Amino acid sequence: MKNRTGYLLILLMAMPFWLRAEEKPLVVATASIFADMAENISGGLLDVRSIVPIGGDPHIYEPTPGDAQLVNSADLILKNGLTFEGWLSELIENSGTRAIVRTITEGISPIESIKYKNSADPHAWMDASLGLIYIENVKKALSEIDPDNAEAFEYNYQIYRRQLMGLDQEIATAIQSIPEKQRVLITSHDAFRYYGKRYGIRVEAILGTSTDAEVQTSDILRLSKVIRENKVPAVFIETTVNPKLLRQIASDNKVSIGGQLYSDSIGDEDSPAPTYLKMLEYNTKTIVAALSRPAGDGPAGKENKGTAARFVLYGLLGLLLVGGFFLVARRMSGT
Repeated sequence: MKNRTGYLLILLMAMPFWLRAEEKPLVVATASIFADMAENISGGLLDVRSIVPIGGDPHIYEPTPGDAQLVNSADLILKNGLTFEGWLSELIENSGTRAIVRTITEGISPIESIKYKNSADPHAWMDASLGLIYIENVKKALSEIDPDNAEAFEYNYQIYRRQLMGLDQEIATAIQSIPEKQRVLITSHDAFRYYGKRYGIRVEAILGTSTDAEVQTSDILRLSKVIRENKVPAVFIETTVNPKLLRQIASDNKVSIGGQLYSDSIGDEDSPAPTYLKMLEYNTKTIVAALSRPAGDGPAGKENKGTAARFVLYGLLGLLLVGGFFLVARRMSGT
């Protein structure tokens, strides 16, 4: 009995070491897009999580105590940089983490802000060719914390890379199908500048590269002018930005809402954009479908057609009434 008790005690003491050995290294990405990249390359060999939840806005995110605990437990932190996560440095400092921190935009030449010095556009992932740099940096970071699985990460990365290269070509071909005059992408905030530069489409937005910027009257007037001069058939709202102002601009200019685009977050599992690749694919299909329509073929165009149809109907009713009047008058005069 005594031996059995001693054996159980040794077993209980050893259990934490067993559990720790079975734990996967923890990778914490700042946003869902980067977490999805890491998940694809890790192939389930690592525990990958995102600080900002799906559907959240990383520009204005406010970290929670739970985020500090998550970061404290991390082995690796993946960040975008380029002024995207203004809250991250303080979170890392307060968490007391010993995690390796890697910037996954390393090697990308950023688009610098015209308005603000030392401020870059952080949305480089919107260009699939730059996405290739992201995923290479992610692969290197994962191999750094888990060298035993580096071969598996390389294998998964090569498959992912081919998929992204193919998507890059598909997007370029699709955008070229839009009539040249109508290749104007108007969105809530300036998240598509890299996309526009890569695929040949003009980009305009109400807000700047960050969603915490203030809207100026001049911005609204500028967009209205762009819509009129280019006969833009549609504008686009975003999943992480309040659509109220852009809806008003669309209404004032009698153009349609072309759809809802994903920019700073992927969608959930039930959405049409549950992954980074699906996000780029869905955005492109939505943009092409809306901007390929003839100008005035949105709600405003339908309203005008409806008004014309009503005039035709009223005219026919008028003719019938006049014809009926003359028929009655003729019969009365005949009697």
